[in-house]
Amino acid sequence: MVKALGSPNKNEIELEVTILSSHIAKAMKPSSFIWVWASLAILLLAIIASFPSKWSSSSMAADLLLTNALIFTSDDSIPFADSMAIGRGRILRVGNYSSLKALVGYSTKELNLNGKIVVPGFIDSHVHLISGGLQLMRLQFRGINKKDEFVRRIAEAAENRKPGSWILGGGWNNDLWGGDLPTASWIDDITPNNPVWLPRTDGHMGLANSVALKFVRIDNSSKDPDGGAIMRTASGVPTGLLIDSAMKLVVSYIPELSIDERREALQRASSLALMKGVTTVVDIGRYFPGTSVDRPWEDFSDVYQWADSSRKMRVRVCLFFPLETWSRLHPYVDEPENYGLQVADYEKLFNMTLAADNHRLQVAIHAIGDRANDRILDMYESIISKNGIRDRRFRIEHAQHLAPGTADRFGELGIIASVQPEHLLYDFESATKKLGFDRAQKGSYLFGSLLSGNATLAFGSDWPVADINPLGSIRTAMTRKSPAWESAWNPYESILMNDALKAHTISAARACFLDKDIGSISPGKLADFVVLSTDSWDEFASVGSASVEATYVAGIQVYP
Repeated sequence: MVKALGSPNKNEIELEVTILSSHIAKAMKPSSFIWVWASLAILLLAIIASFPSKWSSSSMAADLLLTNALIFTSDDSIPFADSMAIGRGRILRVGNYSSLKALVGYSTKELNLNGKIVVPGFIDSHVHLISGGLQLMRLQFRGINKKDEFVRRIAEAAENRKPGSWILGGGWNNDLWGGDLPTASWIDDITPNNPVWLPRTDGHMGLANSVALKFVRIDNSSKDPDGGAIMRTASGVPTGLLIDSAMKLVVSYIPELSIDERREALQRASSLALMKGVTTVVDIGRYFPGTSVDRPWEDFSDVYQWADSSRKMRVRVCLFFPLETWSRLHPYVDEPENYGLQVADYEKLFNMTLAADNHRLQVAIHAIGDRANDRILDMYESIISKNGIRDRRFRIEHAQHLAPGTADRFGELGIIASVQPEHLLYDFESATKKLGFDRAQKGSYLFGSLLSGNATLAFGSDWPVADINPLGSIRTAMTRKSPAWESAWNPYESILMNDALKAHTISAARACFLDKDIGSISPGKLADFVVLSTDSWDEFASVGSASVEATYVAGIQVYP
């Protein structure tokens, strides 16, 4: 991965640039629960048994027949329907009830939905799934808007901890309590016997108490590592805040997570995802600046393959791996012990991306600021020119702040814009401070402009940075405002319900080369869908008000 920091000025790379890759290949075993596909980059862990490559819906009786529904399909060939037939985990036919009667057999179960809205299973295009599950098992500070409550929760946790054991948690956002960054002095008196480590919600900063600083030997004489910083007082004393690669100074001392803990994290994360109607996630992994690039591989072997082989996979998972490790995906390379270079500058970034593209890997790069997005688009354009036009579906993760004219380049170059609408709710104040009001208004979260420029828009949450909540994401993309705001953040960039739903379904599937199997309610595709609480399309389309009533994966109800 590569990370670039700089000022919010257009002449600098702003915030974050990270590369990831994944691998795809043909199904190796017909009954395998891990699908490996051949051409571009991804692993899909499915919870569906094999389905015949050649089949005829006319010769197959349905296992389940949904009737009297309002089905939004995300398929332009038949945008709406009232009934759907499902057999062997896939969709047999979609249409009106009379057209599906022929598929009713002796064992067909009919389910009358009484007019409820049905949509394809949501795809979250950007999560850190196991990290999010681990946060559910630790101290959580999401939404805390008072310093006193932040401190109180830590004090409460310390009361029940054995001396010397770590107090772990995360998810705090100092912007919510006025902007003051926490320091070790806030919590030293209440944690005299326990080291504390609490990453910020964005994963780029963490708070350690003095016990932890002493344990890892951080003091006035400690030097900032490359790509990170130890925050200090005016007199040079560490405050307890560590930024980016400096976090490794503490993280490397925290006892390794057990395999059982990571497996439990997957199960908890999966339960939350299904409750929110998410049936497929793109897992960016547990790799953060300053951590080992081996983590995603360890989770793949210890957690995902275990869950797959033991039939404990409950959501579909598309995995991305750090680009430095791309050669592990190709056992035929000349140097099996060479796992890539550590990217430190633009030239190495270009060369690594070029090599990955030569091996037909899909590449995703994190770019938040306008200059970062321009430079990555320039790089992608150069690689496309050098290696030739093909269906590579390069991605830019976040694409939050764009210069005038940049949104059109996504569509022109065929670059996926993998964006997180819920970040909009938390970024207004910080973006305004860093970019200025006018620039933040006109250049941030340009969903409408991206769609107008024919870009593929894929929605995600970045969970646990923000909540995993597609319906909230869709509502935010439509309204661009928090309930607490008087007005929207650049309402001209709002998008319609249909486009927002597609960004969480068929477009998200296309963004990871899975649109032939998921993303829409279409004959032949996997029967992943969500039943919503409302039967009024007009109300849903205007304000996005609904909740998840039931979630189905491969035609089987998995929530509630």
